[in-house]
Amino acid sequence: MKYSLFFCPTLKEVPREAEIISQQLMIRAGMIKRVSSGIYTLLPLGVKVFRKLETIVREEMERCGFQELSMPMVIPSDLWESSER
Repeated sequence: MKYSLFFCPTLKEVPREAEIISQQLMIRAGMIKRVSSGIYTLLPLGVKVFRKLETIVREEMERCGFQELSMPMVIPSDLWESSER
């Protein structure tokens, strides 16, 4: 894909809402976009970086003999009740 067609909205100035340096840099580079307080969307460049990072971590885990697992985002209520939370 040509870079001229790649969706990457960059910023020159530091965003007001960004407090952490890494957050400021990712917003300015066009990797993430703030949706609301504490919620961010990965933009195309952020997705590419995230997939590259996933690949590196996966390769290192396999090299060390570890196994990958996927955990649910929603936890059943009986677990919360049994732990008295």
